[in-house]
Amino acid sequence: MKIKKGDKVKVITGASKGATGEVLKALPKTNQVIVEGVNLVKKNLKPAQANPDGGAIEKEAPIHVSNVSFLEVKAKKAAKAKKEVKKDVKEEKKPAKKTAKKADKE
Repeated sequence: MKIKKGDKVKVITGASKGATGEVLKALPKTNQVIVEGVNLVKKNLKPAQANPDGGAIEKEAPIHVSNVSFLEVKAKKAAKAKKEVKKDVKEEKKPAKKTAKKADKE
């Protein structure tokens, strides 16, 4: 899975199409991600000691990774993510293909 926790993504299909947000959690076993403020579902809670009144809450549900696209922050467009590992730096950087080509030319 190329999309990881902390990445900015845009939903490209489904009921939340067009919404953008940050990935809160990645679930690689099921190929799903949880995106902040997207695909909200209501969950009814029983009264408990922590929540004595109970009631309904809204929380994010997982979305399949194929339904989201990596969001290029500089260009503000959805693009395909590209893995790039530099030998000197241990961190992985993932620029979009279009932006990476422009940076190479300059």
